[in-house]
Amino acid sequence: MTLSLDHAAQNALADDLAARLRPLALSERLALIDATVGGRLVFTTSFGLEDQALTHGLRMAKSRAEIVTIDTGRLFPETYDTWAETEAAYGFRIRAYVPEREAEESFVAESGINGFRHSVAARQACCGFRKVEPLGRALAGAAGWLTGLRAGQSANRAETPLAEADPVRGLIKLNPIADWTREALAELIRQNYVPYNVLHDRGFPSIGCAPCTRAVKVGEPERAGRWWWEQAGKQECGLHVAGAPGSEIKPGREPAAFEPAQSSDTSSKTSNPELAA
Repeated sequence: MTLSLDHAAQNALADDLAARLRPLALSERLALIDATVGGRLVFTTSFGLEDQALTHGLRMAKSRAEIVTIDTGRLFPETYDTWAETEAAYGFRIRAYVPEREAEESFVAESGINGFRHSVAARQACCGFRKVEPLGRALAGAAGWLTGLRAGQSANRAETPLAEADPVRGLIKLNPIADWTREALAELIRQNYVPYNVLHDRGFPSIGCAPCTRAVKVGEPERAGRWWWEQAGKQECGLHVAGAPGSEIKPGREPAAFEPAQSSDTSSKTSNPELAA
């Protein structure tokens, strides 16, 4: 597969691949991606349940996809533990891409260590240098980008396809578990003894940077704990949206400054039944 195509041709190519992937089991999907998408393949993991399942699948399939991660510098200790456990379990190193030093130093000097809480635009600027810019380096020259996106994660992701053209990055974006349920993922993890982040057992279905993630309450969507102080349904860091993070925020129309939310520990006191032994 070559990506030296116009936008319409890329879309057609992605739609065809998505249709071919739909009836296949995960191992068969990964094999088809490996055989069909020529050039560099990159899988970006954040060590959540979805990404751990995909890491297991890729390693079992002996895929040529590179497995990399974005180390924002603000991750939970449990996430770093999962990283180390994954490398030990599968016998390989996961390459880390980190924020540019000057960008981080400048942001902290101007806004403070938690300056992302001042406004949505400030938070998206933080995500910009901690996540989006390193992702750009990770995907440089890639023909295909594998992700752990699922339609069931949030209303914002409900239409996630198995494959789609990414004209901004000039590649095919592949979401091989887009149609999986969380229960199916948990079963794969349990049956194959895949290392997983223990925060999932404490009410964190979606795990990002520590200061920007809380446990969810009963009945909340999976990603409700991400940037919970912002408008519901709009919480994305910029990795999976077109354009620069914060580009939709117009000057003078920013939300009010961050106000600390009530503590949300209602879910963290009970074990996650999906992953309990």
